[in-house]
Amino acid sequence: MKFKKGLAIMCAAAMGISAFTFGSGINEAEAATVVKENTATAKPTVTKAPKYVFMFIGDGMSYPQIQLTNYYLSALKDTNNNDIVESKKNLTMMNFPVAGSAQTYDSSSFCPDSASTATSISTGNKTYSGTINMDETKSESYETIAEKLKDQLGYKVGIVSTVNLNHATPAAFYAHQPSRNNYYEIGQEMISSDFDYFAGGGLLKPDGADGKQKNLYEAAEEAGYNVVFTKDEAEKVNASSGKTIIIDETLADSDAMSYDMDLENGEWALKDYVKKGIEVLDNDNGFFMMVEGGKIDWACHANDAASTISDTLALDEAIQEAVAFYNEHPDETLILVTGDHETGGLTIGFAGTDYDTFLTNLENQKISYAKYDSDYVAKYKENKTSFEDVLKDVQNMFGLVTKENAAQAKDETLVLTDYEYNKLKAAYDKTMAGQEEELSQEEYVLYGTYEPLTVTLTHILNNKSGVNFASYAHTGLPVEVFAMGVGQDMFEGYYDNTDIFFNLANITGVK
Repeated sequence: MKFKKGLAIMCAAAMGISAFTFGSGINEAEAATVVKENTATAKPTVTKAPKYVFMFIGDGMSYPQIQLTNYYLSALKDTNNNDIVESKKNLTMMNFPVAGSAQTYDSSSFCPDSASTATSISTGNKTYSGTINMDETKSESYETIAEKLKDQLGYKVGIVSTVNLNHATPAAFYAHQPSRNNYYEIGQEMISSDFDYFAGGGLLKPDGADGKQKNLYEAAEEAGYNVVFTKDEAEKVNASSGKTIIIDETLADSDAMSYDMDLENGEWALKDYVKKGIEVLDNDNGFFMMVEGGKIDWACHANDAASTISDTLALDEAIQEAVAFYNEHPDETLILVTGDHETGGLTIGFAGTDYDTFLTNLENQKISYAKYDSDYVAKYKENKTSFEDVLKDVQNMFGLVTKENAAQAKDETLVLTDYEYNKLKAAYDKTMAGQEEELSQEEYVLYGTYEPLTVTLTHILNNKSGVNFASYAHTGLPVEVFAMGVGQDMFEGYYDNTDIFFNLANITGVK
């Protein structure tokens, strides 16, 4: 295995109630003060600011995503096809010297969205889901850590993402909008930020919501940006190129970068954009680079465990580029790795496999759910492909085999039971009939807002591997915070995600 966003947050987001108001007797502002005072007394003093700061954010990446990827890399089969551990093949991020945990709730939900959680990380403020760097009244804007580092310390700034560059998480480091859906306005703020390096997915709504506004790429060029659309051009970009926006050459679903497992030989992965970013940003004053593995989140929304593993690995490989830089500048560099929230309610373990896992089964998936939708399901609908012919592709792309073809299965656990076969046939029928606008509760639980055939395939393979998802949305799990370098000890402990900002501000000395 090489390794769209689903529905909006469904977990209490409409409550409009601060997390700290439940039974605490204090309001959120008072609670935040208490948190800051308590954590401040426990943190060590940093006397030297890092010259180079990397912040990696795995969107939707919490402990389950990291641990599943680690276990997948470590798994072998015994004679009964049960998982056994060959050796602990830890991810690079897992070897960082400091590990902390951060709570992720926002002003409206214990299951927050990317806009509000990225706002907390970048500004130290809570806000409502869907809001970027503005308060709950949507009248006050917050300055981001990236803006402070550029304006106060003269750092160069880079923003890299596998999803759209005006999507919520990257936007939270340069934009200030009442709604994360204001893509055109966010794009305008991206241009006016004067940041030095943007790279990754294409801009959403580049011609405005009505398609009649000035094209954002043209506006960027007029503002002095070097806008690049091909890998050949990207390879030529260097420190003397000036402000640069690189849009991935092979955009896929929703004009984001391809899932890592779908990349063809020679296509750039996330690590290549980080490596190029280091080349562009390195200077005497220092730099700040935020790197988002955004499609970890999208894969978890779609309950695609194989793609989740693949894109988590891709993020870890990008982190390796920063570690290589750190090794050359160990006394001047800080690397942070965190998530904005957990997505999908991912867990290692499934009722149908009890105490057993069969993670090596996931290597049989050769294509992401999104590419299967575009390259296969679309043609099934167009050609009215029979279920029997679809099953041939299912065997090739996912390793799942019918009882009649059990001899062709790579392992007996990949043979479809009668229950699974009937479930897959019902999903095929639903896909071929087309989605209704109004989904019943039963249909939503089965399929979410995804292609019934595709999401059922990933569900079956996940479960046969001993993996399960509880949601198509976000959950309230805490996220990891790994740190290495100057000021790393500031990030030990269990704290609020706003403290990531406060600790970084304290370390760098920005006001």
